[in-house]
Amino acid sequence: MAATAAATSDPEPTSDDANAVAAAAVIAAAAAAATAAAATGQAAVHQAVANMRLNYTYGELNEEDLASQPIDQFDRWFREAVAANVHEPNGMTLATVSATGRPSSRVVLLKGYGVDGFQFFTNHGSHKGSDMVQNKHVALSFWWGPMDRQVRIEGVVERLSEEESTAYFQSRPRGSQIGAHASLQSQVIPDRKALELRTEAAAGRFKDAEVIEKPANWGGYLVRPTVIEFWQGRPSRLHDRLRYRLLPGLTADGLQSWQVERLCP
Repeated sequence: MAATAAATSDPEPTSDDANAVAAAAVIAAAAAAATAAAATGQAAVHQAVANMRLNYTYGELNEEDLASQPIDQFDRWFREAVAANVHEPNGMTLATVSATGRPSSRVVLLKGYGVDGFQFFTNHGSHKGSDMVQNKHVALSFWWGPMDRQVRIEGVVERLSEEESTAYFQSRPRGSQIGAHASLQSQVIPDRKALELRTEAAAGRFKDAEVIEKPANWGGYLVRPTVIEFWQGRPSRLHDRLRYRLLPGLTADGLQSWQVERLCP
């Protein structure tokens, strides 16, 4: 008796299978198109950012124009920034470094300056406050865009006295005083409402107080500069950079001794 072998074969594709394949192709093509469009858009953004530049033509800075003391030069430029209506000319970037070498920066407000240095105030328990306990070396920078100018400062920070901190605290608006009591600066909170509730509670505690006491964890700092650089933007990125570097000892007039150096831009 002859034996016959049964032949097997794949089933014929159905119309549903064809539709699924077509749909997958359409989805893949759409995804590819979206990816290409996103890449094109991102490339356009990157190119636009890369093309952003200004040619600085406001002025120049020459050695013969400098004051003998850097604080006098700073005072001159600061007054000019105020006169030019620069937005918050006392806004400055404060850079600190943690004990493990992690840098961080933020904008704070300058609240005084003089031959001793530059003052600002904050919560001692904040991120920057913690950094400054662990590492006294800090940097400041001012940017006065309408004048194509920046000032870069390096120095050592120390706390102001309680008397100085209290005197400044009492000069602040009452709302800011209450805010200093309410804010656990740099600590995580669940939401904005939590801060508002703390502020309401602080306002309630002091509603009958004629004078609001300074919080114990709030106060001032003084940055004693060792380096101050004055930067004036110039055309073609050939900026003027003149740096004062603190030297040991005093001048014959009893003033701090500074070496002025021109830096390549």
